[in-house]
Amino acid sequence: MVATIRYEDIVKVPKALLHDHLDGGLRPATIVDLAAEVGHELPTTDPEALGRWFADAADSGSLERYLETFAHTVAVMQTAPALRRVARECALDLAADGVVYAEVRFAPEQHLERDLSLDEVVEAVLAGFAEGTAQAVEAGLTIRVGTLLTAMRHAARSQEIAELAVRHRDAGVVGFDIAGAEAGFPPTRHLDAFEYLQRENFHFTIHAGEAFGLPSIWQAIQWCGADRLGHGVRIVDDIAPDGSLGRLAAYVRDKRIPLELCPSSNVQTGAVASIADHPIGLLRDLRFRATVNTDNRLMSDTSMSREMSLLVETFGYGWKELQWFTINAMKSAFIPFDERLRIIDDVIKPAYAKLLP
Repeated sequence: MVATIRYEDIVKVPKALLHDHLDGGLRPATIVDLAAEVGHELPTTDPEALGRWFADAADSGSLERYLETFAHTVAVMQTAPALRRVARECALDLAADGVVYAEVRFAPEQHLERDLSLDEVVEAVLAGFAEGTAQAVEAGLTIRVGTLLTAMRHAARSQEIAELAVRHRDAGVVGFDIAGAEAGFPPTRHLDAFEYLQRENFHFTIHAGEAFGLPSIWQAIQWCGADRLGHGVRIVDDIAPDGSLGRLAAYVRDKRIPLELCPSSNVQTGAVASIADHPIGLLRDLRFRATVNTDNRLMSDTSMSREMSLLVETFGYGWKELQWFTINAMKSAFIPFDERLRIIDDVIKPAYAKLLP
């Protein structure tokens, strides 16, 4: 019965996460430590109060204001030791939450203020993920972390970041992304980068259909060739009240293009009014390739277990639905097919089999 699904039980089941920002998931205590080292002024140096400040400041109903909170996290991630620490703790925190596979993204171009090169930034983060993964194994936990390199859509370094991603593809970078404010910065500005990635047989996702509507999704898919949609929540604008699909929505569903849905974050940025109003329920009913994600765990005061718990409470989901979302995410991961299949068959399905009626 759904009523028996407790938060503590959700923590224990394996989960797969495709949309998580490294600079949006720091531990508040770590921010305080790192800020003291570099002399960065914070709203407060009390970790608990700082955590509340991030959640409150991000809860504005505006994507632009939501993004302003990152000034503090990015400011303390400008040295190799800091980047390594943040990545290590990220892997440990996700593993402790039952995440067995995660793709964590960050924008290397935002971490150059203290003279690191782009390659040094990536190497530090990859080293941190490796350390965190190893420490998780020592603690009896299992996690596989893939890294996505993000280019900022308002900047002009997407080609450079795409080449950086391909350069580190055999060291742990599994994909590419563009992020930042959508309005006024269409993905088509970065066509050269996407065409280069396609020539290199490399995977990429695009933030689209969050703060901006269907044109953003259309461009990401039809012009740029995105493998997945970061958020993509506004695809609901192409679905009629009777459930019939417009041309774009039908294409997204037919092609099984994954939607990296982030319920709590979508409420905070004003993309949807509440969890109850989130179209994830409709998209699930219509069998889109819907996945559940955290986006920014610090700003949304969330975790994968909390996001799933909210869906259980709001939509009455049981283990069957949670397994469906988890397998959707794992099917959509940017790692090789045999690795995806192994995690689905050897880790996810056996765990849920013990819970399903």
